[in-house]
Amino acid sequence: MEKILDIVEAIAHEKGLEPEKVIEALKTAFVQTAKRVINNKFAFEAEADLRKKTIKVFQTITVVADDDKKLQDEEIAPAYISITDAREYDDQVELDDQLQIDHNLEDYGRTAAASLHREIEYHVQRLVEDEIFNKYKSKIGALVSGRVTRVDPQNNTYVEVDEIRAILPMKSRIKGEFFKVGDHIKAVVRRVNMDKENGIQIELSRTSPKFLEELLALEVPEISDGTVIVERSARIPGERAKVALISTHPQVDAVGATVGVKGVRINAVSQELIGENIDCIEYTNIPELFVSRTMSPAIISHVEIVRNALGEPEKAIITLPSDQKSKAIGKSGINIRLASMLTGMIIELVENDSKTSNNMNEETQEQKDGVDALEALFN
Repeated sequence: MEKILDIVEAIAHEKGLEPEKVIEALKTAFVQTAKRVINNKFAFEAEADLRKKTIKVFQTITVVADDDKKLQDEEIAPAYISITDAREYDDQVELDDQLQIDHNLEDYGRTAAASLHREIEYHVQRLVEDEIFNKYKSKIGALVSGRVTRVDPQNNTYVEVDEIRAILPMKSRIKGEFFKVGDHIKAVVRRVNMDKENGIQIELSRTSPKFLEELLALEVPEISDGTVIVERSARIPGERAKVALISTHPQVDAVGATVGVKGVRINAVSQELIGENIDCIEYTNIPELFVSRTMSPAIISHVEIVRNALGEPEKAIITLPSDQKSKAIGKSGINIRLASMLTGMIIELVENDSKTSNNMNEETQEQKDGVDALEALFN
């Protein structure tokens, strides 16, 4: 066990770990080995000597009176020692003191060496997995890219992302797209799980609104640097999406910057999304105006917001001309669905009464004609 800490830097460099964490993993490996080869009921601790580059293992025992009942309890007795026995080690010891008895694992032969080797491998591997888990846990919602390594019979796509293999389920794939081994794809991290049986499991998604937002940030410098903010987004993957944008700079047009000259930026994103049409609108915190904008290309006459008991917008009642209703609804209801998703409100459409509207127009014209006649008399 001479200078075992010499391997710390090698392990840390090879696995991309912090040396301090590797030392802690080695200390845990020593403690577990001591429990395995000496006594599982003993309380062991490990201490790293950075100067000598060694790790010492010692047993911690609390000193109690000779007649203490803890010494009779088989479950906890190994953690205690009578004061009479303790004074054989140290004649100055007192009650409740803690003795530390050194154990050299080399004294336990090849069994201890083999057990220590397995424990070090196990704990270093757990450390590596924890680091990877934490790394990708912090990347949930972030864009990653990788190479397709396998597509199973259920059309789940396995992607090699850096040091780990992730899965893109069929349900998280845009309708109509297919991948083959060797393809390079982009996706966002949707979920990260870890269990003892399957290890780390990373699930990707290409259908999440977050994927659209990340692609926009990739193509639009103003979004990546924070000049333009994607306030909200909604998608029906592979068909259509709506994005609400807001500019933090008075001289930057959020929609214009995102669309780009002749639509070059938004078209690049649309191409990655298999031709998904993307509507860009300017965000506002005025609910009536925001709802009106989300209903584009339909022309809206009036918006009434119905609020819940907490005063939050819950429903939007939209009045519009009858010839605009089909535009408001969209093909297969796609426009109104996206508007509802983007605003977070239930949307109800109410057509203008064309007869009433015509009567009002006639009355208005009669009034205008009357005013014109009066002006002519006075002139």
